[in-house]
Amino acid sequence: MTFCPRIRRFSKMSRILAVLDAFVQPVENSPLKGPIKFSQLSFYGITLIIVRQYHSIPAAINTRTAESHPGTDKKMPAELFKSLDLDGDGYLSRSELTAAANRYGWSWREAPILAVLDLLSISGPIPERAFIAYIQQIRNDPMGPYGDVLRNSPLFPQPVPPKHNPVPTRKKKAAEDLKSKDSSGKAVVPPFHDITGPLAMKAGIDIANRYRSLLESLEAPGISRKNSALLIIDPQRSFTEGAWMQSIGRGAEKDVVPILLAFRNCAALLSRYYGQMEIMLTRCPFPAGSYGWDDRLTDILTGNQLYFIKPGNSVLFPPSNGFREWVARCIESGKNILVIGGCTLNSCVRVSSIDTQKEFCGTGMQVVVDLSLCGARMGNYLSTPKFAGLTAVEAAVKQMMQEGIQIVRHVNWV
Repeated sequence: MTFCPRIRRFSKMSRILAVLDAFVQPVENSPLKGPIKFSQLSFYGITLIIVRQYHSIPAAINTRTAESHPGTDKKMPAELFKSLDLDGDGYLSRSELTAAANRYGWSWREAPILAVLDLLSISGPIPERAFIAYIQQIRNDPMGPYGDVLRNSPLFPQPVPPKHNPVPTRKKKAAEDLKSKDSSGKAVVPPFHDITGPLAMKAGIDIANRYRSLLESLEAPGISRKNSALLIIDPQRSFTEGAWMQSIGRGAEKDVVPILLAFRNCAALLSRYYGQMEIMLTRCPFPAGSYGWDDRLTDILTGNQLYFIKPGNSVLFPPSNGFREWVARCIESGKNILVIGGCTLNSCVRVSSIDTQKEFCGTGMQVVVDLSLCGARMGNYLSTPKFAGLTAVEAAVKQMMQEGIQIVRHVNWV
């Protein structure tokens, strides 16, 4: 009997979803009753429950035990691996993972698994045995995909180098740019796109002038690349053309213009200094077609660029994502300034910068937010009664300043 390819693909996808659904069980004291499955709850729903209960209960998600699924302890992860191992060579490469995720239409419910597997495969293809071990670790960990499985990533020292570890490559463009344009050691400001122009067209001259006045009231300090690190929050295509942008609905393309401009500014900075200073990024789990870097960054970042998985607003969650360890290494090496950019300014940038400043306040580390590298939805630059006449962006800037964060118009890198 000959089966339609679509039917065969649907059958395989159904088996994959059954495997993924087996990884999540009810959350204690959750307002949602009954078993929570990836197929029944959006990723953000799961994340919200985790974050809300993270400080109050030790296990944010109860995973299903082997007793609940007799005989599936080894079989189910093995079946998932075979579905993803497209060439059948016993290794799951990063390109295979991406291709399989797109082929099977992985969406929000599969986003956490996609994020974890992508990170774990950066240093090389994942052997089947290691894959099964990772999945079992996810199943047995109260934090699921946001637990200790993340400590297997290249962000943490490994006792044995993984197989097929690629030789790190560095783009020549950044080094050549640096030598030709920054050899004098003088402060250099990469050309950046100003949001006040689009803001004037969208919201009017008064609103644009108001934001310009805010920028002009801020400093543009010189910061040494040697003594600082740069963290870019979620520079992903989801915010400029993918799932997040599309969720806005009508007018989305105009609404995300400030974010797009911020990513362009980030790209301009990276094109000059990438590979020449300490730079890290975060990624928020998104559906397969939206998880990648924003198009403006893809030609700059190398294929083995590491990142921190950040499912919520704070880069400090989950605790096992490697961020704390990275900051500690930066401090140990003499880097006492952390410059933060990315999106969105009034949400993830705000929360991450405040949490980081509080976490490392006793170490001498100073958090700096560079507004030229940050963006928010256009509507968040408009005043609202919710913030007593301030805009969401102004309220975020005010809150960050109150927490001891230095807000700057832009950084003059030296």
